Amino acid sequence: MLIIIKPYLIFDFDHNTNLNDWKIIDDAVMGGKSNGKFTIDNDGNGVFSGDVSVENNGGFSSLRYQFNKINTSKDSKVTIRLKGDGKEYQFRIKNNRNTYYSYINSFKTTGNWENIIINLKDLYPSFRGQTMNSPNFAGDSFEEIVFLIGNKKNESFNLIIDRIDFDL
Repeated sequence: MLIIIKPYLIFDFDHNTNLNDWKIIDDAVMGGKSNGKFTIDNDGNGVFSGDVSVENNGGFSSLRYQFNKINTSKDSKVTIRLKGDGKEYQFRIKNNRNTYYSYINSFKTTGNWENIIINLKDLYPSFRGQTMNSPNFAGDSFEEIVFLIGNKKNESFNLIIDRIDFDL
């Protein structure tokens, strides 16, 4: 018997998307001067864009989305359909939104539409840019995702997101 598991949709952007649950967190919380924003473009995609500044010990902008807990397995993965600007970004999750650290993995965009596949077991724990001496993600659920840019230089960025799927 063949069992087909369909992906679970975390988010699919369109013209009617309400962005109220998506939050920008910039280095301004620590005195920095970076400035990110999140909008819907004419094609109905989510656009995370702005400028990163390393002034005042800054250097990052992030986009956070919290949701009801999604259960995971050892082979779980997230697939993100996106179009980047050729820059490197981080994808982060939290198994509990109140946990102080995140599990992260970096990906480089090509400038074309692409599917970025992230195996949750490859995400490593990090806090404020420092890798923690703990195992990679092995949790049984997560309830927050974050996109972050922080390449230790001044730069503009533009990340277009179509949809985010989860495979158990």
